[in-house]
Amino acid sequence: MAPTIPIRDSDVLVVVDVQNDFCPGGALAVPKGDEIVPLVNRLARAFPNVVLTQDWHPHGHQSFASVHPGTSPHDLVQFSYGAQMLWPDHCVQGTSGAEFHHELALPNATLIIRKGFRPDIDSYSAFFENDRQTQTGLAGYLRERGLKRVFLAGLAFDFCVGYSAIDAVRQGFAALVLEDACRAIDVEDSVAATKASFLSIGVACIKSPLLF
Repeated sequence: MAPTIPIRDSDVLVVVDVQNDFCPGGALAVPKGDEIVPLVNRLARAFPNVVLTQDWHPHGHQSFASVHPGTSPHDLVQFSYGAQMLWPDHCVQGTSGAEFHHELALPNATLIIRKGFRPDIDSYSAFFENDRQTQTGLAGYLRERGLKRVFLAGLAFDFCVGYSAIDAVRQGFAALVLEDACRAIDVEDSVAATKASFLSIGVACIKSPLLF
């Protein structure tokens, strides 16, 4: 049987933050986050274009609860660009927690987007930092390469994957989230909120069997 969604030369798979700190045993583990790795590897072999993102925080990043006395992870605080959720220290540059999962095998990836490296701005999206103004350069890269349809997989569905998918649409790309190749944190109904945002902006949630 032919796939329902044929993969085109102008398609790209964006693999979001499949890093040790987001997998079981990590500082900010997404439940069952490591389970997606074999599927992500299989998906990457099917795509002509693959991009990875990597959370890449300096020590003492302002999004870390440890930097703000009297706060705890998941507290909301006000930054210059608006409300920011605080997190445990995670994906610190040069640490094992920031490394990609050791079973992730994407030899055909052509670009790694490192995000969250500015000390005072967090970054969920593969396209923008959380100030919603500072671009990562991904949109320009995709346009220069003539890539038009963005498929997303990775961690976490309701934060970095979700923000990336929404920004992809806002930047003029079609966006499809491979839901079975993601896992979620689900803080304060964030999964439901993410799906509602997808519906409102035109992000499609699909399952990987549609591609094989």
